[in-house]
Amino acid sequence: MARVNRAVELLAQGQPIYYAAAAGRGYDAGKEAAQSWPDYLNYDMEHHPYDIAELRAFMQGLVDGGPTRSGHRTPAVIVTLPMDGTGEAAIRANSWIVKQVLACGVHGLLLVHAESPDAVRAFVECARYPFNGAGVGDGLGEGRRGSGGQEHAAAIWGVPVREYLDVADPWPLNPRGELMLGLKIENKRALAACEESLAVPGIAFAEWGPGDMGMSLGYPDNHDAPYPEPMLQARARVLAACRANGVAFLSTVTTEDVVERIAEGVRVCAGRDGRAAAEIGRKHTGRTLPW
Repeated sequence: MARVNRAVELLAQGQPIYYAAAAGRGYDAGKEAAQSWPDYLNYDMEHHPYDIAELRAFMQGLVDGGPTRSGHRTPAVIVTLPMDGTGEAAIRANSWIVKQVLACGVHGLLLVHAESPDAVRAFVECARYPFNGAGVGDGLGEGRRGSGGQEHAAAIWGVPVREYLDVADPWPLNPRGELMLGLKIENKRALAACEESLAVPGIAFAEWGPGDMGMSLGYPDNHDAPYPEPMLQARARVLAACRANGVAFLSTVTTEDVVERIAEGVRVCAGRDGRAAAEIGRKHTGRTLPW
């Protein structure tokens, strides 16, 4: 039986995944995106308005426009959160955002400016129910997500509420988990702690955030390649930390370099070439699951 989260299903099979930004907001945009090709849609709430009703409507539109051609109820949706991972206190103070976003039925969260392992640990704990115990006492404290939003989220996922409570947990920490938690290691402070941050249990993927990393290193307009050497060194360090901790590395790819990037260790692919690059990567890795 297919998993709820197509991105997790593919990563568990050793396949790279491909994502694109959600092009719109609200119910109609969700319905239109339901048959789109990406394995997951990145829904940005960092630089777009924090409108929880709009996100909730988008998720319902995905359901009503589905299922996907791969047989999943919806494409996976990963929300970029409007809060920085500057420290544990910042995460604790903003944990209400995590609760509200997860209650909409999304499939993952991306924490920006993940600067410390304590912030990352708090992030994982805020996204988990206290009775899901994998990793507790071994790098994590008890989960802090509370009761109240599970009914709607379970309806979006198309599973019974009791099943949702069990599987709304970070993968791969929980092999049955359907949530993907990610980090942006995108400034000098985050880079200095990236090995420790990426060792925190519960993180599925991470990126080096070239736009913000470039700004942090003194390059205000170097979001895209070619990158100066300090930025390349930062990327290499994050990639190495991801590989050392079994975390999927997110990076841009093009039609010219997607095969090379996959060989390098990229497992979450994005870029302006979009589906064209994804089709090349798909053929290279022998993927059979439909878009």
